[in-house]
Amino acid sequence: MKDFKMRFKKSMIRFWKSFKSGAVRLYKTLTYNTKTKVGLAILLLFVIGAFIGPIIFPYNPLTNEVNKFAPPSAEHWLGTDNLGRDLFRQMLYGSRDVLVIALLTSIFTIIIAVAVGISSGFIGGMYDRVIQTITNLFLTIPSFPIMIIMASFFTIEEPVSFALVLSIWNWAGLSRAIRAQVISLKERDFIQICNVMGMRKSHIIFKELMPNISSYIFINFILIMRNAITASVGIMMLGLAAFEPSNWGAILLRAKDIGALLIPEATLFWLTPIIAIALFQAGAILLASGLDETLNPRLRRN
Repeated sequence: MKDFKMRFKKSMIRFWKSFKSGAVRLYKTLTYNTKTKVGLAILLLFVIGAFIGPIIFPYNPLTNEVNKFAPPSAEHWLGTDNLGRDLFRQMLYGSRDVLVIALLTSIFTIIIAVAVGISSGFIGGMYDRVIQTITNLFLTIPSFPIMIIMASFFTIEEPVSFALVLSIWNWAGLSRAIRAQVISLKERDFIQICNVMGMRKSHIIFKELMPNISSYIFINFILIMRNAITASVGIMMLGLAAFEPSNWGAILLRAKDIGALLIPEATLFWLTPIIAIALFQAGAILLASGLDETLNPRLRRN
């Protein structure tokens, strides 16, 4: 029993040291340059607004008021919509669906792209040729029109199915890039030594290849979220996905239906979601660019 306690204590100490050093490296990575800090701050603002904002500023979508298209005030920070509902609270309430869909799309896309790209580049031969033929097929088909067709044929009412529709047509480009990196890494000395030593393929993939492409995968994870938000809001704006009326795409759809562009009082009604999308895009681009400069040795030297 005493030996067990000693081993447990030592393992906990090792875990804490590993966790602490990892946290320090992550902090240094995320605060290495101004781009990363600004981009991270913008994205954190959206995350906090999406998941904590509705608690502080509750919103009831069934509430209708008489002050339609009211200007910004202390009571309504961004004014109201065509039904007199608070626009700021709608943006907070609707951002959760948008961010969850973007996050799930990134996760699904990365899983598919990494699995296909690594297996194709590592195994090679006939398997690689078949996979690359399928990849080229997906790359030649315009993805957004296909996503619109799929959304119109299948009822999309929850984030998981929406994310699957978006990710199915977005993995091919990243998969090809990962395959190219794996093929290049296979020729490096440390991989050749692993093969000579008879190490298992699972060890080579997860312990040798994955750490060398993890930074590239993480950067693309952020960029996929950026693209997913644009695509999901666009599909929602076309009325092809059934989500909350406060969703950013649904707000734009309502603004289009009532001709808000021609109503001077309704400017914030259609402009607010567009500004939110643009800010998220800017934050994602800044964070991805900053991380690339931090984690890419060639850019870091420059």
